[in-house]
Amino acid sequence: MQTILNQLVYFGFFQSVFLLVTYFVSSKKRKHINGFMIFFVFIVTIGLLGKTIYNTGIYGENFRFISLSELSALLFGPTIYLFTNSILYKTKFSKTDLVHYVPGLSYSLFVLIYFVIPEDSVLMARSKTGELQRVIYACHAVGLIVNITYWYIGIKVFKRFITASKNEISYELHTRFITTFLYITGFCLLLWTVLFFTSFFGFPMLERNARPYIWIVLTFIILFVNYYLMVSPEVLKEIPNIKSKKYTQSKLNNADLEKLKIELDQLMIKKKPYLNSKLLKTELAKMLGVNSPELARLLNENIGMNFFEYVNYYRIKEFVNLAETEKGKQLTFFGLAQEAGFNSKTTFNKSFKKLMGVSPSTYFTQNT
Repeated sequence: MQTILNQLVYFGFFQSVFLLVTYFVSSKKRKHINGFMIFFVFIVTIGLLGKTIYNTGIYGENFRFISLSELSALLFGPTIYLFTNSILYKTKFSKTDLVHYVPGLSYSLFVLIYFVIPEDSVLMARSKTGELQRVIYACHAVGLIVNITYWYIGIKVFKRFITASKNEISYELHTRFITTFLYITGFCLLLWTVLFFTSFFGFPMLERNARPYIWIVLTFIILFVNYYLMVSPEVLKEIPNIKSKKYTQSKLNNADLEKLKIELDQLMIKKKPYLNSKLLKTELAKMLGVNSPELARLLNENIGMNFFEYVNYYRIKEFVNLAETEKGKQLTFFGLAQEAGFNSKTTFNKSFKKLMGVSPSTYFTQNT
């Protein structure tokens, strides 16, 4: 097992060096690598360098090189959160973001002072009294608390974005790579937590032996995401710039809203903007002659739907009407759904069942 871990360390080290060189040499590729991630890769590279030097035995089995890997222990969580936020909301790095790295940098300073700088005799004395082991447990506990907290915040940011997107776009976002990234890192943190607590029940070696593998898996996830975004930057173009505005300052009264509701219904029937599978709320608002916040108020307060639900409501009506035509009888359900403006089979099935209460096949069987 140790041989496998060593090979993973070597591979991870050279992969991180490759990403850093690519970032600083290729201005074209640099545009597609997230700044928060590349900062983290830099820190991870230092840790992997320490592990690489230790594994080669060039300077003997000096555990201080292993301690270098702990420099990034509290940086996983903040990086996950900042990366998720910047990718979804297209935010750029600001000085205030550095606040999230204060716990990690403070922790790194403590590791240097307590584990790396002292002489061997001092560390041996701490080990004999049990102080060293207690401090190590405390460090791991702090690391888990900080990382899990930031991972949870990252999950909340993702869910808030998905909810907000329903008020701005009429189609399902392809965010599978972010979802996978968040859930895999969450699983690693959960596994790390379980192993940490097993050490209190008489299995300290289990956690000690497994922790390096969890650390290297988390590192590979970060490296993979960077590499993936570098070679497939088009995935970022699928995520629109969502900046919803409040409509609390809207001057429209109830009579204005009722009039707009009638105008909107006529617009949807006559011009069928819902046939545009990538229709945005801003586009529909412009066609109606109002601003985006006012359209949001109309949909939420008078119609009782968000933008996503409202547009797909008309698409379902169009689908049902098309199904009764000669052309519709020659197409599959998804073919009809595409004609009605859907670009996702999953979105179509969910929207149809939510509106009609049954699946498309059941609906047409009952109404034949």
